[in-house]
Amino acid sequence: MSSTTGSTLALDAEALYAELLRSLRPLLTADTRLVGIVSGGQWLAERLQADLGLPGQAGAISSTMHRDDFAKRGLSASGQTTLPFEIDGADILLLDDVLHTGRTIRAVLNELFDYGRPASVRLAVLVDRGGRELPVQADFAAARVALPVAQSLALARGDSGTFQFQVQDKD
Repeated sequence: MSSTTGSTLALDAEALYAELLRSLRPLLTADTRLVGIVSGGQWLAERLQADLGLPGQAGAISSTMHRDDFAKRGLSASGQTTLPFEIDGADILLLDDVLHTGRTIRAVLNELFDYGRPASVRLAVLVDRGGRELPVQADFAAARVALPVAQSLALARGDSGTFQFQVQDKD
């Protein structure tokens, strides 16, 4: 399940998305707000918002300003935080494509609490690849895979909106 062929992981992102959709549906309440981590998690949140028929729009959250490696990475050209709903008292379902070290989750939790105090925060990911550096665990992961430390896994979105995974060697 975790073999690589060229730069594409032999893992069906669309099938994992279908599993995520099916599994999250019964967990939603009237107070649940979807928040996707820029960019893969944001794509998931937007598509789930539509496929679940939820009113309004999903939120997007950036880890840029709270990264512990900000000095090395600098500002990202990717999207910024947009939370079009009240955070205080909300049940936040945080979405990301791949959970690895836990550093991005730590950063977005800090960002989220800059906007208010949610009643709860749950994490759902398409893939948990292990390798945690921080005590972070997903409440739901559609798949668990192992990759060499020297490789990264990222969700890509085609022009038609379909998902696929890409494996890249880290610099």
